[in-house]
Amino acid sequence: MQIFGVDIGGSGIKGAPVDLDKGDLAQERCKVLTPHPATPDGVADGVKQVVDHFGWTGPVGLTFPGVVAGGATVLTAANVDKSWIDTDARALFSGRLGGLPVVVLNDADAAGVAEMEFGAGRDRKGTVILLTFGTGIGSAVFVDGVLVPNTELGHLELGGHDAEKRASSKAKEDHELSWEHWAQRVQKYLAHVEMLFSPELFIIGGGVSRKADKFLHFLDGIRAEIVPAQLQNNAGIVGAAMRAAQLA
Repeated sequence: MQIFGVDIGGSGIKGAPVDLDKGDLAQERCKVLTPHPATPDGVADGVKQVVDHFGWTGPVGLTFPGVVAGGATVLTAANVDKSWIDTDARALFSGRLGGLPVVVLNDADAAGVAEMEFGAGRDRKGTVILLTFGTGIGSAVFVDGVLVPNTELGHLELGGHDAEKRASSKAKEDHELSWEHWAQRVQKYLAHVEMLFSPELFIIGGGVSRKADKFLHFLDGIRAEIVPAQLQNNAGIVGAAMRAAQLA
């Protein structure tokens, strides 16, 4: 079974049909740059461009970098334009896609759902936390495989700032940090999250998951097991498609 997934991030909008039997992309993904400012209309145009690239006419699952209530309404917008707040994203995207059935969910939740089904969290019980390091820090918390949605742990305070302002991959780039220096910040963040939730497993996702060999060995003060996401940066697309399969 194939369903289309789209992952909307602070820097890019990427999507592809997903083979839900394998938990992998069925075709090479299409990516366009996220517009700046990332307004609802601008992002919807980017989504349409990605979906039209494949001539897709079925259900579409979309991720969003913020809290999404009921598969539709955006409640926060930390890394996109503030005009997203209270937008009915499901209606917006469905309208732009010619009435295709659409579901919208938090981007890290989508990545987490995919990793728990097909990746590093498969068959893992207890508390598992996936963290995506990108433009911000997204989080997905699972208890015995059940998602606690919209946790947004990237906005925990760390050193007097939102944690994602200190420890996201964007912060690494903005401050020109070495992998070791950045890993020190990530370790402080993980220690804070571990103190609050005592997870058995951290899954590190987002673009940095492709470069786990450059920093994971610096994270030596955490009790929980730490592993890179197996689906890497495609996890959001796969998770979005998994959720949209419920519409088929």
